[in-house]
Amino acid sequence: MPANTYAYRAFLENLLSYGKSAKASQLTSEMWYKDTSSHMEARRDDNAGFTKRKALIARSRIVDLTGKLHLDMFFQERYLLNGVDAKINLIRSKDAFALMAANDDFKIKIMDAALFVRKVRISNTVRMAHIKALERGTAKYPIKRIETKAFSVATGSMSINKENLFLGQMPKRIFVGLDNDAYNGVATKNPFNFKHNNIEFMALYVDGQQIPAKPLQPNFGRSRFIRSYSGLFTGSGKIFHDEGNDISREEYGNGYTVFGFDLTPDLSEAGHFHLIKHGNLRLEIHFSQALAETVSVVVYAEFDNIIEVDRNRNVIFDFAT
Repeated sequence: MPANTYAYRAFLENLLSYGKSAKASQLTSEMWYKDTSSHMEARRDDNAGFTKRKALIARSRIVDLTGKLHLDMFFQERYLLNGVDAKINLIRSKDAFALMAANDDFKIKIMDAALFVRKVRISNTVRMAHIKALERGTAKYPIKRIETKAFSVATGSMSINKENLFLGQMPKRIFVGLDNDAYNGVATKNPFNFKHNNIEFMALYVDGQQIPAKPLQPNFGRSRFIRSYSGLFTGSGKIFHDEGNDISREEYGNGYTVFGFDLTPDLSEAGHFHLIKHGNLRLEIHFSQALAETVSVVVYAEFDNIIEVDRNRNVIFDFAT
């Protein structure tokens, strides 16, 4: 996937999957420090996240980081068979995207990098069982395939009608956020500042069927957006569970405005596979005021798929690349 869309995938998965305690502890090893809502692009003390990240690298101090690669195969629990040719291609984001500063004079220099991979030594009995099983079929790896895409909307627009957002296999859940021109890298701006942009209508259409049945019609000027806020938990499978994502109701409308949609038949995106459905998905958005600047619409979609490996270590998958 393009470098910038990977960054948004990683950010959204951390933002929506973890609660306050995890973000305040283990995710700090990735330099995750939450930006203060309403001050997402501030480079002063009123943005607590920026202040903490700045302190770690002040005066060109070397900082060590560790984290998980946000790739489909690394989010499934089954061990990969030996002998499978696996390659990982890492592409750096531009410095203007990864850094926030008063100008673009600052640079990132990677001093050292290492990939840590866990290997498992299995018994000969299990190995022979694998060989016999592969004579009759394939090793199957159910994955949650993620596709992240973005498209631009011009200044002055009052609506968006994105036809064929997905054509073919339909996702089981979608998250949508509107970013500014920092999507392509602007040193003075925060690329993860998801503004509400005065959205007053949003709905998906799968083969003409509207989702949700009653469209989202927030009024951010009057702080009336509870269905949109609730969608964060519905879309991530956290609704009515003792789980959170460390985004308060007040913060949601001030830099963390992401819309979530659960497209599964039983409204249960987690825990089991769903029958694959094919069709055409359209996104429609209306604004109460014309866009003051060009924005990028970022879409995160999740699909159920299976990757298979045969006895000759050929890799087979049921989706188009």
